[in-house]
Amino acid sequence: MAKVFLAGAGPGDPELLTLKAARLLAGAEVVLHDSLVGSEVLRLIHPDAELIDVGKRCGQASTAQAEICRLLVESALTGKRVVRLKGGDPVIFGRLTEEMEALHQAGIAFEVVPGITAASAAAAALQASLTQRRVARSLHIITGHGAEHGLPVHNWAALAQAGGTLAIYMGSKYLPGLVEKLLSAGVSPELPVVAVEAASLPEQRVLRANLAQMPEAISRSAPSGPVLLLAGAALESI
Repeated sequence: MAKVFLAGAGPGDPELLTLKAARLLAGAEVVLHDSLVGSEVLRLIHPDAELIDVGKRCGQASTAQAEICRLLVESALTGKRVVRLKGGDPVIFGRLTEEMEALHQAGIAFEVVPGITAASAAAAALQASLTQRRVARSLHIITGHGAEHGLPVHNWAALAQAGGTLAIYMGSKYLPGLVEKLLSAGVSPELPVVAVEAASLPEQRVLRANLAQMPEAISRSAPSGPVLLLAGAALESI
């Protein structure tokens, strides 16, 4: 019976791949992978496996989600061992729902294999804790990029009132608007923010600024890789 493994590749460092994901890649016959999955991770895939790049990159040519789902079902129906390899953790902004629904509708069994998400990798690189007693009792993970492009809809007032640490994925492109929403909701312009580009990889870069200054700082740094932003009092000493 056909079965697909929807696996997380982690943040990029191959040593942060789970043992289960590494084992699946070593035995895979077909791997549909995101463009952000690095070459070092791809080298762990069985050399005879078919690799299909189905990456989606902001502002670049990418594979439509409907086409990814079609390829996934088509590959699974061949009876081969199929792995859908997603950057980070597939359950966090990984468009997992659409692919699970496509497999379910085709009657194909699947298993989700978690991976280390970018927020955890960035915090580890910074030697920072995203939660701290008396300082940050909650962690809020949001996207800075809407499904139809542009700034997504969030309850900005609730985020401002919640405090804690804010982890913003895909936030650099629309950061000025995002910061404006947070400031209008009552977040202090002095809130510490750390931007981590390419977390866990050799080319990792770290940028520090307060909330009001971060859009200009990001613009000057001109990042080429994925950027995660962490904001909150827990980042004060970073």
